[in-house]
Amino acid sequence: DMYSRDGDADEPEWVKTEREQFVEFRDKNRDGKMDKEETKDWILPSDYDHAEAEARHLVYESDQNKDGKLSKEEIVEKYDLFVGSQATDFGEALVRHDEF
Repeated sequence: DMYSRDGDADEPEWVKTEREQFVEFRDKNRDGKMDKEETKDWILPSDYDHAEAEARHLVYESDQNKDGKLSKEEIVEKYDLFVGSQATDFGEALVRHDEF
């Protein structure tokens, strides 16, 4: 629905990719549309660990020396990332821990 050909004969690659994703993964019952359960599984996949993904994201973005650990300095340098993160309860966890 987001793509309009507007006279262009060739489809962009992202449209082809999205169509493949829809056919292969999203439309599980193959009826050509997404029902409530298919949409729910697409938005909140049951096999996706949100906490782990957010933790990996924080470490990846903040670990400046790439040692796999975060120092106080690295956290302070990227404080905006931590304050905006659900993993820190949007900054509340930083207030409750002396080490931060």
